[in-house]
Amino acid sequence: MVFAVSLSRSTNSVAVIGGGVVGAAVAYTLARRGVAPVLLEAEDALALGASGTNSGILHTGFDSVPGALETQLILRSAALRDAVLDELGVPALRCGAVLRPGTDEQADNARRNGVTVALREGALEVPGETVTDPVAYTLALAAAAQRAGAEIRTGARVEAIARAHRRLRVGGDVVCDVAVNCAGLRADAVARLVGDESFTIYPRKGEFFVFDATLDRILLPVPTKRTKGVLVFPTIDGKVVAGPTAHDQSDKEDWSVRPEARAEVLDKAAAMLPALDGAEPIASYAGLRPAGADGANYVIGPSPACPQLINVAAIRSTGLSASLGIGAHVAALVEQAGVALGADRSLPPGDVPAPEVPWWRRRAWLR
Repeated sequence: MVFAVSLSRSTNSVAVIGGGVVGAAVAYTLARRGVAPVLLEAEDALALGASGTNSGILHTGFDSVPGALETQLILRSAALRDAVLDELGVPALRCGAVLRPGTDEQADNARRNGVTVALREGALEVPGETVTDPVAYTLALAAAAQRAGAEIRTGARVEAIARAHRRLRVGGDVVCDVAVNCAGLRADAVARLVGDESFTIYPRKGEFFVFDATLDRILLPVPTKRTKGVLVFPTIDGKVVAGPTAHDQSDKEDWSVRPEARAEVLDKAAAMLPALDGAEPIASYAGLRPAGADGANYVIGPSPACPQLINVAAIRSTGLSASLGIGAHVAALVEQAGVALGADRSLPPGDVPAPEVPWWRRRAWLR
């Protein structure tokens, strides 16, 4: 879907910087609360970064650390998600997941987080895990916000933020009371525009392989503190994907799939789904997740250098799952910053935006 680009001067209560799923969810949530933000995306389309190059899995938070902010926002998002998916007509495959081996400790963690699971024959079943099209999801959130009055600009890279009579001038022509920094890999660069050096983002590459195969649920490995490991999962359009890797790098422009990624993924995937043993992938793709240096993930709050800029940064691989919860959390911060919000409301229905190609093909290396 192509969003119109406005070149006129704009005065808004809130500017949202970044058109990935988190920025779109923030814009959507603000629109539900009666505020029409302007969303500024540097690329020529939304969801071209991490939001369109992930697994498309909407996690329940069953394995998240109880009490952590990330966990709270995933759980809040999960409570909101079904109603939003249905209201916006976003495609969703509510297939559930199974984790092998499953343990009593994992089941207890899930229950502490209020997530329904079942431990059967050494496997942990998580019925609430869902697959979506992450690009369609992002476009649907942005389109709903736009129907409610939000302005969506693509090709609008923010290269300056300045104070202007107790307001902020974002870029050359947007004046706002509050700006929300959802710029993903570039969130640290946006923060630097106001002198904020409180966090640094580096790209963690996740590489995936796509197969012509079938699968009726998500297969999960035992996660670690650093990564959820290699997953095998179905897609909305009937493919099977295996991945990701977790390769830390410094280059924010390198979206290539490393030659060694194949060996890092395929043996593990075949052990989980024997039908993939010897199968040749039809495509591969890589996503760059915005990780925080020194483990500083989910950096959400007013900038210490400029309280009118709210950072929503280092939102790692769980950003798709947590996006609606992040939107609700950020809306409260926007209100604390002095922007009056109305009561929550449903937004006008509209057509479901249709991506031009399957989401996994947007940056795919095809066979």
